[in-house]
Amino acid sequence: GACVEGTGLQRGSGPGEGALPAAGRPGTAGHGDERRQMTTKTYTLREAEIDRRWYVVDATDETLGRLASRIARVLEGKHKPTYTPNLDSGDHVIVLNAAKVAVSRDKLTSKVYARHSGYPGGYKEETLGHLLERRPEEVLRRAVKGMLPHNRLGAKQLRKLKIYAGPDHPHQAQQPEPLA
Repeated sequence: GACVEGTGLQRGSGPGEGALPAAGRPGTAGHGDERRQMTTKTYTLREAEIDRRWYVVDATDETLGRLASRIARVLEGKHKPTYTPNLDSGDHVIVLNAAKVAVSRDKLTSKVYARHSGYPGGYKEETLGHLLERRPEEVLRRAVKGMLPHNRLGAKQLRKLKIYAGPDHPHQAQQPEPLA
């Protein structure tokens, strides 16, 4: 320690003050420059270790975007502690009553789905209300698709989504649990 001018006392030797601790870890006096080593490795999920579950959701009176974000989270596997961004670790989701999904404000007439065939004059657009009437499953599928990765992994995750306009589904053998 440094000497106080003229008194010869060292820092930490006054009344009520203890000695300063040695640098570094306990028991390594004189070796204060050593680096600490990590003792645990980052867990990496393997394809064979993925545990897939089946969940069922009733879309009746659920807001479209809020429901889609809950579904996308489960499809990606972000609800699991073993989430790995480069693997499809998500679960299967069955959606029932997609035709009864709720939409906020005037989106039935103002929200427009546009597409182009690639040919001259091939631009087509359709309102949310018309698409809900024609193909109600497609509305929810498009909403979820926009929340998944836009690559091959996202396409693989989207294949685990099963949407039905009515209350019945053919997946009873998978024993789906209700999605919380």
